[in-house]
Amino acid sequence: MLDPFMHVLLVEDDLVLADGISRILRGHGMVVDVVTNGADADHALASREISVTVLDIGLPGIDGFEVVRRLRARGSNTPVLLLTARDDVQDRVRGLETGADDYLVKPFAAPELVARLKALVRRSNPRQAGLQINGLQLDPFSRRATADGQVIELSAREWAVLEYLMQNVSRVVSKQQIIDAILPWGEEVTLNAVEVYVSRVRVKTASAGIAIKTIRGFGYMLEPIFT
Repeated sequence: MLDPFMHVLLVEDDLVLADGISRILRGHGMVVDVVTNGADADHALASREISVTVLDIGLPGIDGFEVVRRLRARGSNTPVLLLTARDDVQDRVRGLETGADDYLVKPFAAPELVARLKALVRRSNPRQAGLQINGLQLDPFSRRATADGQVIELSAREWAVLEYLMQNVSRVVSKQQIIDAILPWGEEVTLNAVEVYVSRVRVKTASAGIAIKTIRGFGYMLEPIFT
């Protein structure tokens, strides 16, 4: 069973390690953006919706400590897990005092990384333990969706689209906002593909007492149907 939809920013300048970590996280159904330096990490965190950040301390240019400092200075509560090969306790303390939420010392076990990331996201988004609108229910942590009490089968991208629409209930979201929320950088998807995902979701949730409206020229809006 896939883990709940999570958008991870992985900041690691060791390309081999970054590739290995990203494969592990994607294997758990997570969307992963990979950047290799502090400047790109700072830009990504300022401009993207990120669930959790995996951040190496020893980065070229802006180091991990400064990335965290800038993130918190913007008032962001995005969880940050530091990766470090350093054994110096002072580095760990400095990272936590700067605003990081947790750390792992390299080398580490993949299951521990996954478990810690899931725990950080749970703590930072307590309301996402379950989403319900009329007869439509999503449990992100059991990966179970029901419409009018009946389990519905959703692909990973259909799930991500529906979850994003539910998180923005009664708000118009554009196709590009949906793409930005559910896909990592560098992965191509057309606006027409978003139409297909929304269409499939609309059919599968038809009995749930909700409507996914097409707002021409703007995007989509999920609303409860009141009877």
